Amino acid sequence: MLPRHQDPIVAIATAPGRGAVGIVRISGRNLKALIEGLFARQLTPREATYLPFLDHSGQAIDRGLVIYFPAPYSFTGEDVLELQAHGGPVVLQLLLARCMQAGAEPDPVSHAPRLSGMRIALPGEFSERAFLNDKIDLAQAEAIADLIDASTELAARSASLSLSGAFSKKIHDLRDTLIQLRMLVEATLDFPEEEIDFLRQADAYGQLLELQQILKTVLQQAHQGALLRDGISVVIAGQPNAGKSSLLNALAGAELAIVTSIAGTTRDRVRQTIQIEGVPVHVIDTAGLRESADEVEKLGIARAWDAIATADVVLFLHDLTRCEATNYKLDDAVIARLLAQKLPSKVPIIDIWNKADAVEPTSRDRGLILSAKTGAGLDTLRHNLLELAGWQSAPEGVYISRERHLQALRRADIHLMQAKVHLAANARALDLLAEELRLAQNALSEITGEFTSDDLLGVIFSKFCIGK
Repeated sequence: MLPRHQDPIVAIATAPGRGAVGIVRISGRNLKALIEGLFARQLTPREATYLPFLDHSGQAIDRGLVIYFPAPYSFTGEDVLELQAHGGPVVLQLLLARCMQAGAEPDPVSHAPRLSGMRIALPGEFSERAFLNDKIDLAQAEAIADLIDASTELAARSASLSLSGAFSKKIHDLRDTLIQLRMLVEATLDFPEEEIDFLRQADAYGQLLELQQILKTVLQQAHQGALLRDGISVVIAGQPNAGKSSLLNALAGAELAIVTSIAGTTRDRVRQTIQIEGVPVHVIDTAGLRESADEVEKLGIARAWDAIATADVVLFLHDLTRCEATNYKLDDAVIARLLAQKLPSKVPIIDIWNKADAVEPTSRDRGLILSAKTGAGLDTLRHNLLELAGWQSAPEGVYISRERHLQALRRADIHLMQAKVHLAANARALDLLAEELRLAQNALSEITGEFTSDDLLGVIFSKFCIGK
């Protein structure tokens, strides 16, 4: 454990700004001396006490509730003290300063600081200590941040499920099964002179196949959870006046983008997150693609191509009312060629023919026919987006997950496939089989943090908010 993890820490745990209630949170190894300095009394554990919060001179800063959670029965596993005051920024800053000051004050008996080395907590440091003190594992810690950041109701519920340990239990069950298989292999390696073939007798090959199948199921569920957390980025592209802004407004159910008959109205990207069956869909409206001498519009078109380059799905909007002899130099055929050149082959492009309310589509208009004005065809578009993203409708009990979880599960799957190859080679490759199983176990352990590096922990917890 790094030296900084020994320091007592303090932070404002509520969001910046004004609110009815604000919380200052302290975590450390022994807070009794600090409590005595702050309140001139000791507190009953896990019982809310209403009292004044006094400054160094004895003047009241505020009155509120204080709760003391002694170790190990606290969120961090250390002593935790929470001061609940009125949620004004000045009040909370005064309380924060008073806690720091009280920690530095000398104890009347030992004359040492009441809480030596107390400092402002780093982002995510309370959750990090909960992980380091075995109160939660790494997947649960990440679920805390995902619950706070959830953009849909289903994402919030799934994050809560992960926080409860449902995802971690699946990973632990997989790992335990893998450990049993490793024990069989190690036994065969340790006692090669034995006549009993441990692996054949225990049906190691069948166990490995079953393990692979369970892993694939968990990987599929984790993919659903990653969709709930990250969503998909959908960029609407096409010529000016094809109805891109109208389509954004129709999908969002609100007038977000300005719609006029003047070409080039949209000069910059307009982004809105909507939800389809609980999946966050980040829809980006872009400037119409054409050649232009207008410097501002040229910047908007450049930004449109930037957005297209990072899209998960591109909606290529065509105008049914526009004849082939277009007024714009950059026509749909040219845009299609540019899209094919600039986009990776795995990024799908949905051809959409808009304004079906104004003209009857013909047989040459291949793709999705809709009307952004009337809403006809929007449900089909929503269904297509979810299908392309790989979403399975209304999954029960899906848990939130992250890209690093998917990568770890994929690595474990690769190692198990290699293990199957070595197992088929029988005794000639048992040492390689054992190594592949060990690597698969390590990949699974990375998810819950049982096998990880301090660098990874630093990256994960630095993205949390301060006070959490």
